[in-house]
Amino acid sequence: MPSANATYIDAHSADLILRLQKLVGTNTVNPPGQNYDAITQYLVAELAAVGLKSRRFAIPKSVAQKTLPPDQVAFPRYNVLGKLAARGAKKTIHFNAHYDVVPVSGKWKHGSAFSGTVKGDWIYGRGTADMKGSIASLLFALQALRATDTAPKMNVEVSFTADEETDSLLGAGWLVEHAPIKPDYAVVMEGGELNEVCCGHNGVVWLEVTVHGLAAHGSTPHEGINALEKMSALIVALKGYKKQLARAKFKSPDGETMVPTINLGGEFSAGEGGKINTVPALAKFTIDRRVLAVETVAAAESDLRAYLAAAAKKIPQCRISIAKISDNHPCYHAPTHPFFTAMADTVARVRKQKSGFRVSSGFNDMHFFSHHLKIPTLGYGPGGEDIHAIDERAPIKELIRSAKIYAELLTTYAG
Repeated sequence: MPSANATYIDAHSADLILRLQKLVGTNTVNPPGQNYDAITQYLVAELAAVGLKSRRFAIPKSVAQKTLPPDQVAFPRYNVLGKLAARGAKKTIHFNAHYDVVPVSGKWKHGSAFSGTVKGDWIYGRGTADMKGSIASLLFALQALRATDTAPKMNVEVSFTADEETDSLLGAGWLVEHAPIKPDYAVVMEGGELNEVCCGHNGVVWLEVTVHGLAAHGSTPHEGINALEKMSALIVALKGYKKQLARAKFKSPDGETMVPTINLGGEFSAGEGGKINTVPALAKFTIDRRVLAVETVAAAESDLRAYLAAAAKKIPQCRISIAKISDNHPCYHAPTHPFFTAMADTVARVRKQKSGFRVSSGFNDMHFFSHHLKIPTLGYGPGGEDIHAIDERAPIKELIRSAKIYAELLTTYAG
């Protein structure tokens, strides 16, 4: 028989959609970090409405100035924390999600990017899949517990944090260092979906490479050093690095063999003064180096820098400088702890199919809880399609199932 919470969730699913439409309708594009004030005020109120003691933490401007680019300091950062004490509970579970979204481009087929349009079995909009859908599912699960007067078996902490789409330093990074939290377990509500629970994720190192040339008149190119040509040669040389990376492998619990990857030129540009009849004196490109769950950011960065330096030396008159943009650490926790088993069993019961574990090729905020707090941390949420793209969308049935999964985990696992 369905639980009282599952029955309530099925009967009131319109509440979930309305809440998600409100979340999606608040444009929280990052960068620069728009409307963080508005959405966090709403989230504090929503947590209070479902029975949690909630508060909002403002990041001091002096702290933000040390971390954010100058043009983003005027956009304040906030993190939200809610708590619910369960009578007699000895353990605490923490749920985390980020509320910022990536910028929007292109023409959407189903409403605007912030409309939350429902079409068939899907809800469309920026953040529906990444990851305001998870926020809506969790709030709905907590609403169900309150409405059915069902007590969770653990104390509950919920955080909604900023800036995951950039570097999380003022979001989950700030939270684990400064907020009054004491979790024994954590669920970051993305990375795993459908019948797969996430037990780890890749990390990343972002570098910007600047190639320094020498300007000259286009009619006498031999008098200059063409930075574009040198950059092109350097990029060709990086094919060897890709082959080198392919030799490193990690087998995830679902049997997938994962290898490190690099993506070149997500951003690339020339220097100032560029003109069709001028030899380019400067060329820049970025490198996105994905770091396996069993690697470290420090080793990956050191290895990549060394390869770039050696490759540049082999190219005549190729002078480069390397700047670090950001990084995000990988994490992996073998899914042997009873907490992982409890989540996988819950997913299997609700979805009525066998569940398993995976490691995400992308990165998320799991590592802050896993590494900094050293607690069992997993990832699971409703997911979706076309994440970061046009017509991002989440399946309504998975939003509802995720709410049921969160509710059942809270009412069946005591740690």
